[in-house]
Amino acid sequence: MADLATTTLEAVDILGLMKLLPHRYPFLMIDRIVEIDGDESAVGIKNVTINEPHFQGHFPEQPVMPGVLIVEAMAQTAGAICIRSLAAEKPSLVYFLTIDNAKFRKPVVPGDQLKIHVKKIKKRGNLLKFACEALVDGSKVAEAEISAMMVTSD
Repeated sequence: MADLATTTLEAVDILGLMKLLPHRYPFLMIDRIVEIDGDESAVGIKNVTINEPHFQGHFPEQPVMPGVLIVEAMAQTAGAICIRSLAAEKPSLVYFLTIDNAKFRKPVVPGDQLKIHVKKIKKRGNLLKFACEALVDGSKVAEAEISAMMVTSD
């Protein structure tokens, strides 16, 4: 029987994320990243809670997480694994460039746990493109393709 190559998946907790990303409360949109495969793919986790500031106005009687924040969580998940993959090099920043084919399928509400699946579909120089899906309880709530540019900070 042929040897099967196995991939060791890694994880990053909130303290590790804060070392990778410049975002802070209230704009850090992910709580941890699990199942990291280099800069190829990962699953980010966002625990949605009622005490987040956007729920005061979106909407007070029936709180719904804004779609743009779901897309931001996707971008932060992708950005964090890109920066993490360059740990030996100079610290970098990732700038969001485009959002394509974004679709929102179901509302995300307090109490939900978003699982954000990102998969690299293209890399050309310092430009990257990711296919992203957000799921709640195994059901797809949003999807998008995002592209970003990595730059070294001076």
